[in-house]
Amino acid sequence: MTEDPRALIAEQCDEIKAMLLEKNASYGNSALEPLRIMSRASAVEQILVRIDDKLARLSRGSEYAGEDTIRDLTGYFILLLIARKVGE
Repeated sequence: MTEDPRALIAEQCDEIKAMLLEKNASYGNSALEPLRIMSRASAVEQILVRIDDKLARLSRGSEYAGEDTIRDLTGYFILLLIARKVGE
């Protein structure tokens, strides 16, 4: 590996951060403050369901075209950390 691993880690984290902020601007704070129109599940439970769905797609090899499931999963795991912290 010729590049500094710390720089690569920082780059990936910055990209995930940008993605989460962009999605938060597009969807509102729906992951952490869901509207609960059809489901009364907590934000943590809803994020866990989304993670399950992503893992199922990954295990089946049925990702959507143009979707980066690993990046999405990373984002959902960060949201899960936040939801658990906010729920304390």
